[in-house]
Amino acid sequence: MQTLSTTSLQIRDNQLWILDQQALPQEKVWCPTPDVATLVDHIKTLRVRGAPLIGLSASLLLALLAEQGMAKPALAEALEVLRASRPTAVNLMNNLDRMKVALAQPDHIDALVQEALRLIAEDKTLCDNIAEAGLSVVKPGSRLLTHCNTGGLATAGVGTALGVIARAHQQGRVTQVWVDETRPLLQGGRLTAWELGELGVPYQLITDSMAASLMAQGQVDAIWVGADRIAANGDVANKIGTYSLAVLAHYHQIPFYVAAPHTTLDALCPNGAAIPIEQRAAEEVTGVAGSFGSVQWAPENARVYNPAFDVTPAALISGWVLDTGVVTPEQVAAGIFQP
Repeated sequence: MQTLSTTSLQIRDNQLWILDQQALPQEKVWCPTPDVATLVDHIKTLRVRGAPLIGLSASLLLALLAEQGMAKPALAEALEVLRASRPTAVNLMNNLDRMKVALAQPDHIDALVQEALRLIAEDKTLCDNIAEAGLSVVKPGSRLLTHCNTGGLATAGVGTALGVIARAHQQGRVTQVWVDETRPLLQGGRLTAWELGELGVPYQLITDSMAASLMAQGQVDAIWVGADRIAANGDVANKIGTYSLAVLAHYHQIPFYVAAPHTTLDALCPNGAAIPIEQRAAEEVTGVAGSFGSVQWAPENARVYNPAFDVTPAALISGWVLDTGVVTPEQVAAGIFQP
């Protein structure tokens, strides 16, 4: 396969390399990803994360394995193992559905390679189109609040919600970005803060529980988040804490926007209740671990509830900003996301 490079993915020497998002922002570590087991581990440990990026990394690995001579039955099995690695993010399923079609072609190796490269190119275009669409609803002088990480680290392009924010800042419309720390693994505090700093966008980092106070003070003009899955009725699954922001925004009469590519839509999922929610390890809540070692602050026997995502009802969303344009609540109520 040709040499390829995005913010978080590389193909070099016919091998997939993943930028370790656990190591950021202190270190930029590229991890070799030679097989399915390694990629599944990267996904589960959030070394690779972001709904679009997960789907793209799985597609690239399948294409590389095909080039390396893996037989069709083994490729089919690998595809299903990858599909099960992240149940909430529908981009993974959508991308792998397209790879499955390519696998069925007579010249399956070339078909898989071309489809994987096509998905990368499409994602870059999708991100650009989302950024352009989002500009129409960002007012000059905006102070925006964002949750989790939705930039180039999570996609092949400029990102989704963070792509909108970056493009709006380039046009002088953004004066301040409030960055939620965001569990799990403080992805906003580590990754979004790093990306905004690299882009030269002014930001301040806050804990998730500070958002309400800022809204009450009139310090937030709009909220921008991404999505891991959008159901047919417009409900959105996104990183845990997104629903809380939507409720707060509704109370304070602040616009709440979801930015995502159309590959995040799941027309066969009727509503948010049907979206599977991943549960993560208790150790992420009872303490902290890293290159510095580990610390536990909770009692040894503390029981933990640690969902990675929550669901925001469509009724709390001001607009769905897709690569095809801004979708209004009225359009969603009329069934625009339904098959």
